[in-house]
Amino acid sequence: MSDSLTPAPMELAEALDRMALQKLVWTYCHAIDRHDLALVRSLYHDDAVDDHSPMFIGSPDEYVAWLPAMLANWQLTAHTITAMQFLIAGDLAEGELASAAYHRTADGSREVIAHGRYLDRYRKADGVWKFQHRSLVLDWLEDRPVQRGDGPGIEQGLATGQPGRTDPIYARLPLFAADRLTRA
Repeated sequence: MSDSLTPAPMELAEALDRMALQKLVWTYCHAIDRHDLALVRSLYHDDAVDDHSPMFIGSPDEYVAWLPAMLANWQLTAHTITAMQFLIAGDLAEGELASAAYHRTADGSREVIAHGRYLDRYRKADGVWKFQHRSLVLDWLEDRPVQRGDGPGIEQGLATGQPGRTDPIYARLPLFAADRLTRA
């Protein structure tokens, strides 16, 4: 496996590990934005640590217990990963993930966009990659009032995203709905 960011040929096993790590971090974004706490929990090893200091640091179970109160501050969130770098050494890996996380306040008046990086350590057990230690670094923050135009907006008539089980994904994509039901 590659242990350098320097370009080099990639073996199939390394490509599969990188794809699995990408799926893990993208699934985390989906799970947080859809408030699928059972899915969030499934992404961590039992002895893992989540470090969203100074807001939170603790075990996966403690993190999932903390999330509802934190998420209640936001009408909606949209977490994105804009770049990913992984270094893999056998069944251990590290990743730096550039992230932009959009948050609209619960009253809908402000939007806060956190630009930062997740600095993660991963471990593969029984062929499955999960978080071993997840930490967040804030690079900069945007905090601004929500801009609203006069008259109907482009969103009028469109389905709008929801943070939980009422999101349109579960009505429109039956495989996603069935997957969520398995964790209910």
